[in-house]
Amino acid sequence: MKNFTLLLAALLCLFLTQANAQGTFEARAYAIAEKIEKITQEEKVALKVEVETINEQLSNSEITQEYADQQKLMAAEKRAANIQERAALAHQELSDLVQEKVDGTVGKNYRSKFSKHITASIIVGAEQEKDTLKKFIKNRTVSQFVFAAGLNNLVTNNAVAHSDYRYLGSHFYELGFTWNSRILNDHNLLHAKYGLSVMYNNLRPTDNRVFVENGNETILETSTIDLKDSRFRNVSLVVPLHLEFDFSKSQRILNSNGFKTHQGFRVGLGGYAGVNVKSKQILKYSLEGNDNKNRERGDFNVNDFVYGISAYGGYQAVSLYAKYDLNPLFKDNAIDQNNVSLGVRIDLN
Repeated sequence: MKNFTLLLAALLCLFLTQANAQGTFEARAYAIAEKIEKITQEEKVALKVEVETINEQLSNSEITQEYADQQKLMAAEKRAANIQERAALAHQELSDLVQEKVDGTVGKNYRSKFSKHITASIIVGAEQEKDTLKKFIKNRTVSQFVFAAGLNNLVTNNAVAHSDYRYLGSHFYELGFTWNSRILNDHNLLHAKYGLSVMYNNLRPTDNRVFVENGNETILETSTIDLKDSRFRNVSLVVPLHLEFDFSKSQRILNSNGFKTHQGFRVGLGGYAGVNVKSKQILKYSLEGNDNKNRERGDFNVNDFVYGISAYGGYQAVSLYAKYDLNPLFKDNAIDQNNVSLGVRIDLN
């Protein structure tokens, strides 16, 4: 019984020793991790103070916007370097602790994997914040794909009423690529929008009529055959230019404004100018039981150049869109007829 008591006491001492060693290791590792976290927070606070000072100097017109942006980037780089340097010392301290664990003086089965994870995650986080700041400050221009579609018609004698063309059957389409540039450094409201678009304007005459060239004029005449469809298409290559008012909210990144487009309501006012690249009339009809489709290509006395005004307004990527040609469709017709379109526009970043 005495031997059993001694053996039990020895096992109890061994257990308490191991438990104490394990607790010491965990406590020291936790303290080092807290030290690294404190380093990061101190540097972030210092960076925030520096950026606030720069912003105050900027608001007092003591420095320019360009100089302020440079100083913010330099401050971010400096604080990221400080985090890396100060955390390296704590990393070495943690490595020494892990080596003690491996040697058996504290415990085993940790190593520098744990310390590397802590320091790397903190350093990477600081670098990401710095990169994010650079991105929001420098990236003032984004590219966008534009698609628009809707109804198309001609304005005759300043009116669209009693048109010679089907209201729901006459359509327009637009495909384009644009750039959207923020005009102001420190505000998101004004944007310049410019690019290149292809416009397809289609007209479908009523009452079985077709376009016919009569000297220098192009007029509508009733077809001698029963038409299933009559369509007149003009294709133009234009350069659109708009002043866009973007009411998207800004975001705060390291106490600096970061801006995103198409996150709220938008309004665009501007116009376009370009050249007519193709005019075509498409006729569909049945003859002797066979379906036929004729395509007639020519200039049809259409103006070689096109220019007009346009506007859009909507929320995020989708908006209502209207455009109006300031020059008439046909060069020398007795009555000027100007193309007008109304539809939906989608701008995708």
